[in-house]
Amino acid sequence: MNLIHYWRAMWGIVGRELWRFIRQRERFISALVRPLIWLFIFAAGFRAALGLAITPPYETYILYEVYITPGLMGMIQLFNGMQSSLAMVYDREMGSMRILMVCPLPRWFLLVSKLFAGVAVSICQVYVFLAIAWFYDIETSWQGYLWVLPALILSGLMLGALGLLLSSFIKQLENFAGVMNFVIFPMFFMSTALYPLWKMKESSELLETLAFYNPFSQAVELIRFAFYQQFNETAFFYTLIAFVLFMSAAILGYTPSKGMMMKKGGR
Repeated sequence: MNLIHYWRAMWGIVGRELWRFIRQRERFISALVRPLIWLFIFAAGFRAALGLAITPPYETYILYEVYITPGLMGMIQLFNGMQSSLAMVYDREMGSMRILMVCPLPRWFLLVSKLFAGVAVSICQVYVFLAIAWFYDIETSWQGYLWVLPALILSGLMLGALGLLLSSFIKQLENFAGVMNFVIFPMFFMSTALYPLWKMKESSELLETLAFYNPFSQAVELIRFAFYQQFNETAFFYTLIAFVLFMSAAILGYTPSKGMMMKKGGR
């Protein structure tokens, strides 16, 4: 096996996922509707709860929307990571995942390729969301749209690796919804995606601590700082370490002789 074989395999996996995403228009629309509802509807209530003005000047009116936009970008990647894990469970039940796993390429490389495929889809979704938000006067400089790309890649890898890890534990497709809700909603609502840490501290110091150590919070902060052309060193290393841990556990989980796949009879 040489680099050409690795490249063809990775491009085949990524291309398949992108083609599946393009054909599943409902998935694309649903991925955008969720954050747009939060941006245009629920933001009004949260803005009032935070005590921000909802009257002109217009700059004050959109202040909270500007704050939560990076959080909603993280939301897109979080839900996409979970949907990618759902696709893994579905492919495993249908047998296509088994065929992929028995190819001569290393299993870790196949999992990383699946991960990159999910990240590519999530980044496409994020930039379409940003294009819509731009018409709502929520924007940054053109450098900000470039700065945020590496942050989106790293955060997408971390959240996608978490999805891969979960998919190694889920035995049946029917069990996925419960597990997804158990993971997504605590991670999302107990984070800095919707409100800052100082506001959480006013309510509960325990909640502030949990939110700070939430990997999703650090991913959101990495995106938020990069969106406005700043680098958050703490969020970067925290997200990187979380990615390495989640990915290592996912690879172990998909190893037949060591992980959860052995308990499932190699399914």
